[in-house]
Amino acid sequence: MTRFNIRPASAALLVFGLAPLLGGCDDPNVAAAATPQTAEPEVSIVTVVPRARAIVRELPGRIAPTRIADVRPRVSGIVVERTFSQGSEVKAGDTLYRIDPRPFDVELQSNEAALARAIAVYDQAAQQARRVALLTSQRATTEVENEKAIAAMRQAEADVAGRKADVARARLNLDYATIRAPIDGIVGAALVSEGALVVQNDASNLATIQQLDPIYADFTQSVGELHHLRRSFDSGDLERIAPGAAKVRLVLDDGTPYALTGKLLFSDAKVDAHTGQVTLRGEFPNPKRELLPGMYVRVLIEQGIDSDAIAVPQQAIQRNSGGGSEVFIVKADNHVATQPVRTGSVQDGQWFVTEGLKSGDRVVVEGFQKFAAGDKVKPQAWTEADASAGSGPDHTTQARR
Repeated sequence: MTRFNIRPASAALLVFGLAPLLGGCDDPNVAAAATPQTAEPEVSIVTVVPRARAIVRELPGRIAPTRIADVRPRVSGIVVERTFSQGSEVKAGDTLYRIDPRPFDVELQSNEAALARAIAVYDQAAQQARRVALLTSQRATTEVENEKAIAAMRQAEADVAGRKADVARARLNLDYATIRAPIDGIVGAALVSEGALVVQNDASNLATIQQLDPIYADFTQSVGELHHLRRSFDSGDLERIAPGAAKVRLVLDDGTPYALTGKLLFSDAKVDAHTGQVTLRGEFPNPKRELLPGMYVRVLIEQGIDSDAIAVPQQAIQRNSGGGSEVFIVKADNHVATQPVRTGSVQDGQWFVTEGLKSGDRVVVEGFQKFAAGDKVKPQAWTEADASAGSGPDHTTQARR
């Protein structure tokens, strides 16, 4: 058996070295440090406050020109000049094409000569009628001769009127040889060139002009939504917007809001039998030609006012495993609970909540990843400025539930 010999001096050093360690086990500060405490997580909340909000519907639409005109020839002939630049802006009366005017000029001269001859014949017939009338009054000739002279004068007068109409028609055709813009707008592609033969009243057009300022936005709404809106007005759930106060706004296909607001012109009085939609039309200023015919847009139209609407930020609405909507509510003791809700439409980043919330409820907006239902949290007020820095609904929280 091996024996260890410990000297008294070494034993004393060993005892004194272990004394602080053994004494530390009874220190309450060391014991607290060994058992760390969990702090309550901070979450951002909004307090529900009902207030009057305009009910805005987002509807699909297309841009359409205010006026559109197809330029067609009114006389037949050979095109000798095109005077406009394709895609340029033109004013009503501006020259677009010129048809060879020489045949129409010759026709005008011929008709003017025929008119001069008819006037000479009329003058002669008028003088003859005056002579015969004088002789008849003196009983130097018969009444029959007087009637013949009056008839000849009237025939000559009618012939003059006919020749004047021919001259006017010839002048009109000569004027039609210069094809002018019928309206203000943007002229499109030139569909004929110099040397082409154009035919009067031909179905094909020479160019198209579209008026783009102001411009229309045609959009549709289901007849069911209109009926629901009407019932809401009748029941008092919604208040009508004063006539002329309704604003119509546009969102472009890339999500950019259009800067200028428009006005609602009309709602169609019939329903499309195939789609069950009613057509509405808004008018918008378009000074920079940002809106072009055929563009797809989303139309935001104010259709009523909810005097006590409840809305929460869009990220506050969560989806449960059954696909329903719910929010996290912070109770008076700062414990979190889930609350099923029924949502309406989204407007300006806010969900309208039709059922499930009341005034004073504290709804969690951010910090979902920090807690689960039933945990105690430390609520902080959420502001609109936090939206740019915060994230949307946290998918991890949804998975935990």
